[in-house]
Amino acid sequence: MQRDTTDNCSKLPDNWAQLTPAQKRQRRLYSFLNPKEVDFVSPEAERAYKVRAQRLVDVYNVREPDRVPVYLPLGNLPFTSYGINMQTAMYDYNKAVQACQKFNDQHSAALECFASPYIIPGRVLDLLDCKFYVWPGHGLAQGAPRFQFVEAEYMKADEYDALIRDPSDFWLRTYLPRVFGAFDSFRLFQPFTNIVEIINIGQLMALTMPQIQDTLHSLLDVGKEYQKMVKVMGKYNRMGMANGFPGRMASIFCKAPFDILGDTLRGTRGIMTDIYRRPDKLLEALDVIADITINSVLTSSNISEIVMVFYILHKGADGWMSQKQFETFYWPYLKKVMNAFISEGLIQSLFAEGSFNTRLESVNEFPRGAVSWYFDRTDMSRAKRLLGDRCCLRGNVPSSLVVTGSPEDVKECCRQLIEDCGKGGGYILAAGADAENPKLENLRAMLAAVKEYGVYKK
Repeated sequence: MQRDTTDNCSKLPDNWAQLTPAQKRQRRLYSFLNPKEVDFVSPEAERAYKVRAQRLVDVYNVREPDRVPVYLPLGNLPFTSYGINMQTAMYDYNKAVQACQKFNDQHSAALECFASPYIIPGRVLDLLDCKFYVWPGHGLAQGAPRFQFVEAEYMKADEYDALIRDPSDFWLRTYLPRVFGAFDSFRLFQPFTNIVEIINIGQLMALTMPQIQDTLHSLLDVGKEYQKMVKVMGKYNRMGMANGFPGRMASIFCKAPFDILGDTLRGTRGIMTDIYRRPDKLLEALDVIADITINSVLTSSNISEIVMVFYILHKGADGWMSQKQFETFYWPYLKKVMNAFISEGLIQSLFAEGSFNTRLESVNEFPRGAVSWYFDRTDMSRAKRLLGDRCCLRGNVPSSLVVTGSPEDVKECCRQLIEDCGKGGGYILAAGADAENPKLENLRAMLAAVKEYGVYKK
């Protein structure tokens, strides 16, 4: 896909288009190593940042760092440790920040990590009348640890042509009214793509309708709520860097085209029947979604600052479909998206939920250092053997072990993973998935394991 990079890559060098993908990736990693506009709290914090950031750069380049890095699964521990639950954090940003401040004051130095309150603002979900999530106090118990997705058939089987013909019109007048009650009035608009000359057409007459005016007022309230959250959290979320903790690389969220259709639009039952009943329409739609995904990421306003594209993979996991179906419907369109981003120097980080044991032979076809796999339940020893020469690997201490196990068992699990995956570099120790209410002593055990077993001899 060709694009004009003048505006979106204005902070990148003038010769950006002439650089190779590997050179572009190294420029992005250099920005991560040398962040601008960070006021470090001390020279020691700046040095600590450089050491930790270099460790991650080495790992993503599939080289041996000074030691194996670790991502600790804090989950909601920073909130629950200081007397608030997720519902409070989603609605009271000051309390969310205060809880993280207390946690960091007490634990960040010892745990070598920095807690930040990354949440979905509950009032925004209320204002939008969100249909596809339930969250603490709204469909879930007040003490629930996180929100949940509500799967449904948000796109009907006979609407493939509408999606393929005019995706923006489908989102605006069909999809948004189904998933957000606040957008219900947008059904009253005529297609904006029908506009010939704005001054003498009737499309905008819908703006006179009270229902649409109410929607627009609600959207203004959404904007004000986001502004309120950013004011409270924006400065705090950069304090981790200022204190010497690089955290995760600047990233943008993405999904495989099949998962966009299967999660967000057709639902699992719908898309699995589409494989058999309307495969040609499904393939055509997947190609459209792939192009939209590529364009939406590469035209993001902050694309010049992004280092990584982070995917959550759902329906490509073992057991969801046959290998032939994976190679027909899932992988080609995900690969198309990934290749477009790799050409722009963006690291591809894929969280493979469930297990990907039957897929490993199919997915090692990218340049060294371009892709990182984060595995949930995949056999890590086998993944290292099949992917470790080119890809960074991350995972997969069982979340249940971090929550319910003993520090001794956690440390032994970590030792085995380091032994299986650490040789040659390119490995990050992490839980297989988020762990809610992890034991503090088990987080300490994970850190102790990398310090004892994960140091590389130079």
